[in-house]
Amino acid sequence: MVSFRKIPPRGYIAYGHDIVMAALSFVLSLYLRVGDDLVYYPVSMLAERTFVFTVIAGAVFWSMGLYRGVWRYASLDDLLAITRATTLAIIIFIVALFLWTRLEDLPRSILIINWFVLTALLGGPRFIYRILKDRRFDLHLRQDDHRRVPVLLVGAGDEAELFIRALSRQRDPNYRVVGIVAERATRVGRHILGTEVRGTTADLAAIVENLAAKGDRPQRVILTKEDMDGARVRALLDEAETLGMTLARLPSLTDFRSGVGDSLEIKPIAIEDLLGRPQTALDRAAMQGLIEGRRVLITGAGGSIGSELVRQVSDFGPAGIVLLDNSEHNLYSIDMELGGRNPDLSREALLVDVRDSAHVGRVFEQCRPELVFHAAALKHVPLVEANVLEGVKTNVVGTANVANACRRAGVAAMVLISTDKAVNPTSVMGVTKRIAERYCQTLDIAEPDADGTRFITVRFGNVLGSTGSVVPLFQKQLAAGGPLTVTHPDMTRYFMTIREAVELVLEASALGSANPQYQGRIMVLEMGEPVPIMDLARQMIRLAGLRPDVDVAIETVGARPGEKITEEMFHGAEPLVPTECAGILAATARGADAGELARGVDDLAAACAGADEAAVMDVVRRLVPEYQDGNAETARAASA
Repeated sequence: MVSFRKIPPRGYIAYGHDIVMAALSFVLSLYLRVGDDLVYYPVSMLAERTFVFTVIAGAVFWSMGLYRGVWRYASLDDLLAITRATTLAIIIFIVALFLWTRLEDLPRSILIINWFVLTALLGGPRFIYRILKDRRFDLHLRQDDHRRVPVLLVGAGDEAELFIRALSRQRDPNYRVVGIVAERATRVGRHILGTEVRGTTADLAAIVENLAAKGDRPQRVILTKEDMDGARVRALLDEAETLGMTLARLPSLTDFRSGVGDSLEIKPIAIEDLLGRPQTALDRAAMQGLIEGRRVLITGAGGSIGSELVRQVSDFGPAGIVLLDNSEHNLYSIDMELGGRNPDLSREALLVDVRDSAHVGRVFEQCRPELVFHAAALKHVPLVEANVLEGVKTNVVGTANVANACRRAGVAAMVLISTDKAVNPTSVMGVTKRIAERYCQTLDIAEPDADGTRFITVRFGNVLGSTGSVVPLFQKQLAAGGPLTVTHPDMTRYFMTIREAVELVLEASALGSANPQYQGRIMVLEMGEPVPIMDLARQMIRLAGLRPDVDVAIETVGARPGEKITEEMFHGAEPLVPTECAGILAATARGADAGELARGVDDLAAACAGADEAAVMDVVRRLVPEYQDGNAETARAASA
């Protein structure tokens, strides 16, 4: 006997529903059998038979535990349980009716009809309720559907069905499934909960291309099968990266975790899901051709961009790699990581401040690098705004020191990593990077000899997850329970992942060093549409499994000194030129007098040495006439 304590409160409502359906099914079945002749049957006889059948059915339903399930999750197992209970109730009623009346006063076929009718009356409402709860009448695309991360599922089985069903139940899901990839061709063309199986794993590139043509290019590939062959998983990983997608695996339903925390757990956030577009896939073969067998030096090697440069460069088989950084901790960390990643690679880790011209020169003379990636910089806008001299010494004088050392040492190519904040700068950080751009552009144009050093400048927007960027700040605020702080409700930024940023640097190196027509030009990655920071905050809260403005608040705190409300990737005087690499554009160089620029950098170095901030800013304005004091824009933004 089923214990009353095991039945949830709503189970009694379901039990009452089934009692009513049992009574109704008996009368309805008799009507279906005899039609209008039902009026000739004595009412008392019908009431007795209906009562007996209802009592028997009620006892059977209760004893078989039909009311411990949840209607919203009605499944084939529930239908089978209903079928068994209906069958048993009909059999018991047949026996009772035979002992009572020898089955003489009712058509015997009514019992067969009643089996079908009762099964339909019990099962139908359960599955209709589930459909309504799962779909919530959302038969049209939601208005904000474009903000959900488009994903491809690999595996056309039960796990894919569970994933799609779980998404359909969520009121505001973070992902939308744009297709399913099967392992076997027999599943291709079929649908799982309305989602098409578009091809097999061998067709992944064609599937992505087809979806991209429809405006549904996926950002992520999700493996739904636990037991997929390891070699196939590695092949999928390589192909997904080539196509600009990340690969993820659904957690196993049998993975258990110990302990239950007192606070609400924040789900880990995949940085790539915040991008709002697929990652750009670049030509890795060209990158390898540039780096393989050459001596490479990386400044700022322990920073966000520098450390990713170290990882990717080391994987392309350089002859040796030299790591420069002025942070002992950062340098130690990346050196240890590189030792574990590529233990046979010749490497040196040197504590060097790029502002020390003599030290930089000695390192270049000793190491004789062939390729130099200059990632060392001060990049945090408010901090550089408050430390003008340090920003100028690192971003301008330090860049000039590295560039001059490259020329003296006969380096084949130097790549300067710049920022969109250098376009129409309103901050000290942005204007110092613009001066660094101009210095390297001028040197590149002034090198007519094919054997001279090529100076390639790469400009990109904000890097998701880099040190000091908005994403780590939001992550810390989320972990603390909020609120998330946005400086201005209308603020937008161009975003890219660290992987994209580094691949752009490497691709730009390959393009610029091999093509003289790009001399003096700035390489820029096409980054799609700028992302509103307010939308980014809401997306991060949702991806963490929480609700914006309900579980976590968002506060506007006002623009900081030097911040722009919107960023630009190109200046109006920099016409765009397409390159042979899809996704990369080249900005035409703006003319500059090499002698005047060199004297300006010397003047900045002298003013910094004398701690004369006013003189420094005078030279800055002379070298970059379009520079506007960002504090004025901040004041305007605060009053808007």
